[in-house]
Amino acid sequence: MYLGIVKGTVVAERKAEGLAGTKLLLVQPVDDQLAPNGDLQAAVDRVQAGPGDLVYLVGSREAALACDPWFVPVDAAIVGIVDGVDVPNKAAPR
Repeated sequence: MYLGIVKGTVVAERKAEGLAGTKLLLVQPVDDQLAPNGDLQAAVDRVQAGPGDLVYLVGSREAALACDPWFVPVDAAIVGIVDGVDVPNKAAPR
């Protein structure tokens, strides 16, 4: 599971069987400080997210299992919209 920020939408005229009617979003993965962490990626939206939303995603097999019907050919699925992130202060090295 990882965090990302929705940057836009992906429009596909044709999709693999099982993905008809699904919304695809362009997501920027981020770290716990919300700094970019990796390349933009397309993800299936399972929670009605929109541009600018902070979301959490699952990848690989878990992404395929998050879809209905499950086990469709996807590498990332948005499974939640984040309300906030609370990261405890890091202890200073001794």
